[in-house]
Amino acid sequence: MLHDRVMIKVEKESGERRSTGGIVIPATVEQSNRLSWGEVCGVGHHVRAVKVGDRVLFHPEDQFVVEIQGEDYLVMRERDLHAIASERPEHGTGLYL
Repeated sequence: MLHDRVMIKVEKESGERRSTGGIVIPATVEQSNRLSWGEVCGVGHHVRAVKVGDRVLFHPEDQFVVEIQGEDYLVMRERDLHAIASERPEHGTGLYL
């Protein structure tokens, strides 16, 4: 990866899901503003906050999709990430879930 680009493998969502009230939401329902989780598989030289293996939250629309060895990956700028799920408490700033 070059510059501030991050390559992410998107986690596959299971079919149907349940709301907090117990209502079953079928897999065919599309939510346009839903954020997705993924795993960082590659980072550019100017990426500061994430590293390979981190789990990140992002908006999957309007990103570049690339297929490598039959797997789909997203390529985006580091600034397009919303959160990092990390066990690195020493950083103290940013959102670490």
